[in-house]
Amino acid sequence: MMTISIMADSDILQRFGERVRELRKECGWSQEELALECGLDRTYMGGIERGERNVALRNIGKIAEALGLTVADLMDGV
Repeated sequence: MMTISIMADSDILQRFGERVRELRKECGWSQEELALECGLDRTYMGGIERGERNVALRNIGKIAEALGLTVADLMDGV
């Protein structure tokens, strides 16, 4: 019998936001610069990094593309 562990939504949102922040800083970009590269609002990007936003898959794809990553690489460790 397989046991499925369900993590709290806030945990995964927090980890995703931390991952985005880490990768953004590696690129030397501000939140505003990454938001512009993604075509997203800067305040929305801030909410993502703080783990306050449940990000749509389409926007995850935009973030990955702006950072020069695949979605799988962006999600690594999340």
